[in-house]
Amino acid sequence: MNEKLLWLLAFVALYWAYCVYLGIRGARMARTASDYFLAGRSLPVWVFVLAATAISFSGWTFLGHPAMIYRDGFPYAYISFFTIVIPLTGIVFLKRQWMLGKRFGYVTPGEMLSDYYQCDRIRFLTVVVAVLFTVPFMGVQLGAAGYLFNVLSDGLISTTAGTLLLAVAVFLYVVYGGMRAVAYADSIQCILLAVGVILTGAIAIYAIGGVDNLLTSLERMGNSEFGLWGTTKGAGGGDYNSYLAVPGMMQPVSGVSETADTGGPWTGMMILTFLMAMLGVQASPAFSMWSFGNNTPKPFAPQQVWVSGLILGGILFIVSTAQGMSTHLLGATPSLAGSGVPIDWILTPEISDIPDTLVPYLLTMVQDQMPWLVAFLGVCALAGMQSAGAAYMSTAGAMLTRDVYKHRLQPQAGHSIQKFVARVCVLLILLAALVVALMNKDTLVLLGGMAVAFGLQMWPALLGICWFKWFSARGISAGLIAGLLGVFFTDNLGVSLLHAIGLDFWGRWPLTIHSGGWGIALNLIVCVTLSLRSQDEAEDSHKASYHRFLKEHATLTPNKRRLIPLAWGLTLIWVFFAIGPGVVVGNDIFGAPNAGRDGWAFGIPSIWAWQILFWLLGVALLWFLAYFMEMSTVPEQDIEALSDDIGDPGLDEAN
Repeated sequence: MNEKLLWLLAFVALYWAYCVYLGIRGARMARTASDYFLAGRSLPVWVFVLAATAISFSGWTFLGHPAMIYRDGFPYAYISFFTIVIPLTGIVFLKRQWMLGKRFGYVTPGEMLSDYYQCDRIRFLTVVVAVLFTVPFMGVQLGAAGYLFNVLSDGLISTTAGTLLLAVAVFLYVVYGGMRAVAYADSIQCILLAVGVILTGAIAIYAIGGVDNLLTSLERMGNSEFGLWGTTKGAGGGDYNSYLAVPGMMQPVSGVSETADTGGPWTGMMILTFLMAMLGVQASPAFSMWSFGNNTPKPFAPQQVWVSGLILGGILFIVSTAQGMSTHLLGATPSLAGSGVPIDWILTPEISDIPDTLVPYLLTMVQDQMPWLVAFLGVCALAGMQSAGAAYMSTAGAMLTRDVYKHRLQPQAGHSIQKFVARVCVLLILLAALVVALMNKDTLVLLGGMAVAFGLQMWPALLGICWFKWFSARGISAGLIAGLLGVFFTDNLGVSLLHAIGLDFWGRWPLTIHSGGWGIALNLIVCVTLSLRSQDEAEDSHKASYHRFLKEHATLTPNKRRLIPLAWGLTLIWVFFAIGPGVVVGNDIFGAPNAGRDGWAFGIPSIWAWQILFWLLGVALLWFLAYFMEMSTVPEQDIEALSDDIGDPGLDEAN
C-alpha cells in the first residue's frame, strides 16, 4: 500500500469519525421531534453562516466548476455569479419565512404553505419537489465521490466501493443526529471546501510557472481559433475566440449541442437562465426548514453578503477561473503547452475529452512530493460533496414524516415514532440516491442538472406567502405542476422521451435557454393567469392576516420605503449587465480579446475584468438589500411565538 493511500485512509477515517461523533451527540440532544428536525430552533449564528454556505455550493464548486471553465472558457465563468444570485434568493425569502415559522411553529414548508393557501395539494407538491431535488442531487455527490476515491487510490478502491463508503458515512450521522449534526458537520465542511479550492488553484498556478505565464497564454488564446467551440463568428461583437467572449445574447437553435452553437452555448440568455435555475437552491424546501432552525435571523445577512458574496465569490472569480484556464498550459491544449512556459508537470491529454477529470489529475500531480497534501485535498473534496447532500437528506426525511406520515397516516404520532419514521425515510432516500449514483455517468449528470431547476419552481409559492397575497392556491398548484413539466421536457431526459415516441420538437435547452428558465416561465404564466381568474374573498381574507403580520414586523421607515423602487431598479440593472443579455458588453469594453495584454485596460481580458467588476458591484447590492433595506436583519419588534411546533404532542412522549 503506497504512502498516499495510507494518508488518504487516515484523513478520511478521522474526518468521518468526527462526523459520526456529531451524529451521536445530536441524537442525545434531540429530545423532541422538532429538536431532531430543526435543531431545537437554536442553531448558533456561526454554525448557520458556515453550514448554509456549504449547503448552497457543495462539492460541484470544488470539482465541476473549474473543469467547466477549462472546457468552455470565460463565458462559462459567469456561472461563478451563483455566489451572488443564490444568496439573493435568501434575501428575498429567508427572513420572512423565519418570521412565519417563529410565529406559528411551522416545522416544514409544506405545513407553512398548506396553512397559508388552505390547500393540502400544495403540501404534497412541496414534498414532491423536495424529493425530486434531493435524490438526484445526492446521487451526483455520491457518484462523484466514488470516482474521486478511485482516482486518488490509483484504482485500488473502485468507484462503486467509494460511492458506498460515502453513503454509509453520511447516513450514520444524518440518521442519528438530524439537523443539529448536519449543521455542525457542514460548518467544518465549509472551511474545508474553501481551503481545498484555494489550494488546488495554487497548485495549478504554481505548475504553469505563475500568473504571468497564465496571462501570456490568455493573450495567445485571443489570437487563435482553437477550442471546442471555435470562434464567435461575429456574435457578441466580433469574431473572437470563444474562450474569451460570450457568443451573443441568444441563438435561434432548437437545442444546445456541440454542432449547433456558434461560439458555444453560453449566450447571455443561457447564462441568465442557468443562474436562474441556481436560484432554486435557497428556494428549495430544504432551505425553508433551515430558516426555521434559527432562533433569530441574525446569521442571514453575514452569510449572504460576506461569506457567500464576498469571500466565496472572490475565490471563484479569481482562483477557480485562473485554475480552469491554467489547464490549457498543462498539456490539455497542445498548441499552448511547452511554448516557452516552464512546466514541471504535464497532464494526460484525456482531460480534453473528459473535463471532470481535471481536479483529480491536478491532485495526482503532487502525490509523489506531498502525498499528505493530496490526501487532505481529497478530504476537502469529500467534505464539499457530502455537505449539501446530508442537509437535503435530513430535511427531505423530515418532510416525508411530517407532511405524509403524520399528516395523513398517523396524526397522533409522538416524538419517538416521528424520529423513527424520519430515519426510515432518510434510508429510503439514500437508497434511491444510490440507484441514481450507480447509473451511467451521462444519466447522472443530466439528473443532477435538473435538480436545482426543480427547486426554482418553488419561487411563485414563496412569492405568494412572502410578498404577493393575490396568488391563489389554484394558481400556485397548477403553476408548480406546469413548471416541473416544463423543466423535464426541455432537458435531455424529457427530450429523449419525446424522441422515443417520434416527437422531435426541440433539443435540450432550446434557444440556448436553460430548462429552469423554461420551467419558471411556464410556471408563472399559469400561476398568474389562474390566480387572476380564481380570486376568493374568504381565501383573500385569510391570507391578508399573514401579510398584516409581516408588514407589522418587517416595515421600513418612510425614508427607506421611498427607496424600494430604487432597490429593485438597481437589482434589475445589475442582473441585465452582470448575468443577462448585457454581458456581451463585457466582451471588449476594456479591450478586444485579441488586443493582447498591452491593449487590455487592466492587463487581463476584458471579459474577466467585467466579471470581477460586477462581482464587487454584486456584493454591494447584497449589502444594500440585506442590511440597508433590512431584508435580512433582525426585526425591531419581538415576535411572539404562538407555538414551538404546530404538531407538538407534548414532552411526555419525547422518549
